[in-house]
Amino acid sequence: MRAALYDRYGPPEVLYEGKVPMPDVKPDQVLIRVQATTVNGGELYGRAGKVRLVTGSRFPQRVGIDYAGEIAAVGPGVTGWHEGDLVWGAMGRSFGSAAEYVAVHPRQFSLAPRNLTPVEAVSLLAGGTTSITALRDKARLAPGERLLVRGASGGVGSVAVQIGKLFGAHVTALAGASNFDFVRDLGADEVFDYRTTPPSALGSYDVVLDTVGTQHPDYRRLLAPGGRMVAVAFDIGRLPASLGYIVGSAVFGRRRVRFFSGNPRHELFAELARHAESGDVRPVVDTVHSLAGIADAHRALEAGGVRGKHVIQLDPTPLDHLSG
Repeated sequence: MRAALYDRYGPPEVLYEGKVPMPDVKPDQVLIRVQATTVNGGELYGRAGKVRLVTGSRFPQRVGIDYAGEIAAVGPGVTGWHEGDLVWGAMGRSFGSAAEYVAVHPRQFSLAPRNLTPVEAVSLLAGGTTSITALRDKARLAPGERLLVRGASGGVGSVAVQIGKLFGAHVTALAGASNFDFVRDLGADEVFDYRTTPPSALGSYDVVLDTVGTQHPDYRRLLAPGGRMVAVAFDIGRLPASLGYIVGSAVFGRRRVRFFSGNPRHELFAELARHAESGDVRPVVDTVHSLAGIADAHRALEAGGVRGKHVIQLDPTPLDHLSG
């Protein structure tokens, strides 16, 4: 089957569309025919070799975390799911969804939103599950509180603005000036240009959600008494210092910087699907690429200025025509 691969660490140009064997489907798994996936920031770091202590040195390596598609086969130990079910989910703590098929456990997906296409649906997955976990579970954002979203036009930030409004917060967004109208349309109450507005000019907030990963101390200082900061990115250029600050911030008690590594499960996917079907959150697709254009998608995300997600749309080969 076709899959996005790379044989060495490096720039986007190392990516290519290649061939890999069909995944082995265990008795407690299902086989999903992938119709769409996205490019996420963590994949850029992995492909560039900036976290090679985690990704290792075995090649070829794969990319792709999330997926939307159709169940193609069901293992004999799986109940409640059927061939043809339209689903969405994530690989967990591994890569590989930028491919024609994936084999996953039922806990790793749910029914996809019925009102969205696979391309639209998959654009919500990473941002939606991350935002709900960060704002509800980690920060315990309450109605009427002031929320600052850093990186508000990106894949996570664009959904976080919507989730913040859904939870009843007053949302302030940091974005580039060209994205002001876009972010306001998502529900932001106030928007500031991150290039020209220093943190000291932003006032105080009950919750700060940082999707950028730099200047953590400067943004933690914006917290009101009892405020909470959640970082879903770190400064890859100063990795030891960035991680050290997050860990060391525990001495601040409730004002510590919370960080988590996302590994969403069925219940969270199902909850996000309900929000999408009710219209509480809507998809934001920047550009749709083919699998063969995976390098272009990575290059575009690295260039910045993104509005929502770069999506990879697949046209999988039917199972009866696959030879491996």
